Amino acid sequence: MSDWVPIGWVHNAIPFGTESVDWKQVCSQIRIQSQFGEGLYGLAPFSHIYVIFLLQNNELRLRVHPCGRTDLPEVGLFASRSPHRPNPLALTLVRLLSVEGNTLDVAGLDAYDGTEVLDIKPFQLKRLPPELKMPAWTDLL
Repeated sequence: MSDWVPIGWVHNAIPFGTESVDWKQVCSQIRIQSQFGEGLYGLAPFSHIYVIFLLQNNELRLRVHPCGRTDLPEVGLFASRSPHRPNPLALTLVRLLSVEGNTLDVAGLDAYDGTEVLDIKPFQLKRLPPELKMPAWTDLL
């Protein structure tokens, strides 16, 4: 698929294909490969991190209802967080619960068990633009 090397894998109780998952309630472990373990130094004080991972379902859909909810307006895929994308990349902001050795405990990662993790970046509030705006339907999520 690519020349990317996973830095680790997601471990949780959600097998690929499980439907109707409340991902906000899911706790996962990310087990980092030993050769990348030193890269976790200094990560523990952060409350949230971005996790970049590979999607396991890459069926392209250009228009979707956000979160599969037909009560929300149909939008183009780039106006959503749909997993049905032209490239199998995902980005999720998660709560970092702990760092122990090469294992991260996180909450809210919307990735199935066994998903390959490509990168991790710390969340920094100062990086948010002061003029944020979003459509009203996002308040319903």
